[in-house]
Amino acid sequence: MNTNTDFAKLLSKFLSGYLPHERNMSPNTILSYRDTFVQFISYMRDDQNIRIEKLTLDKITKEAILGFLAWVQDERNCGVATRNYRLAAIHSFILYLQYEDSMRLDEWQKILSIKALKAERKSINYLSLDAMKLLLEQPDTTTSKGRRNLAMLALMYDTGARVQEMIDLTPQSINIANAPYTIRLFGKGRKFRVVPLMEEQVTLLKRYMGENNLMEDRRLKHPLFFNNHDEKLTRAGVTYILKTYIEMSRVVNPGLIPESVSCHSLRHSKAMHLLQAGVNLVYIRDILGHCSIQTTDVYARADSKQKREALEKSYVNLIPESDKIRQWEKNQNLLEWLKGFKK
Repeated sequence: MNTNTDFAKLLSKFLSGYLPHERNMSPNTILSYRDTFVQFISYMRDDQNIRIEKLTLDKITKEAILGFLAWVQDERNCGVATRNYRLAAIHSFILYLQYEDSMRLDEWQKILSIKALKAERKSINYLSLDAMKLLLEQPDTTTSKGRRNLAMLALMYDTGARVQEMIDLTPQSINIANAPYTIRLFGKGRKFRVVPLMEEQVTLLKRYMGENNLMEDRRLKHPLFFNNHDEKLTRAGVTYILKTYIEMSRVVNPGLIPESVSCHSLRHSKAMHLLQAGVNLVYIRDILGHCSIQTTDVYARADSKQKREALEKSYVNLIPESDKIRQWEKNQNLLEWLKGFKK
């Protein structure tokens, strides 16, 4: 950072030292936190007329943070979720400052008292089994790109992997030489998880990896899915591939494909399909790599179909038959009946 203020020095240490080494945060999370402070610095410069070389810790107040959060929503037209994420990044920095600059502890406590706003809970967007089957029928498997795309999308769905987890995969992450077949995913918080692979997925992977010499020792650290430049795919590249096949699927059966589908929708789809098949939430949590069962529980709350079927299965009719005379029908004087109710 091209300044020597106390704010610049500590922010630099926070992003380059504290987050990656003490908090073990992933590069993507750190970049997201960095973006928050890029926006904050822009707000302080453009809205508060405080240039970066004049931006010191004494300017970081509760009022300044509240003004920034309002600016995020009003000027940048961001939603509550984005506002809350910016606040979370700032809170993380302030927690760090409590130990690095304890002289301003009172102000740091005021900033930490800022609450996240309650965001409207969005429904989970996922594909049905029929829609997922239709999607995986779209890649042209007579071409090498089509075979790559099919292997990638099928693996992303079967493992419930995040986009970045797919991008970072290498052949050494996959065990398809001997059963039980597994894949090792490098997820959030730099945590690894092992997910089992089914026979059908293994067959697809073996064909793809054999065609691209990815089972050779010299290629073990090569990106599993790569582009024309022999480099790993980008998030934008994977999104483009999925979007292409979603549009093709929509032409075949418009009513089967949701209006909005993202790469994360495949992860949601796998979780919902596992839940509908009766798989315990604890196992779904482990497959998805969630830290808490409460995170996975969102799928159980979202599956209205399963709720209805469970209720129908367990329903016992305790309601008296409709042709029986009701208590209030015996008494023509409603007021008298109410007065005598439960006496």
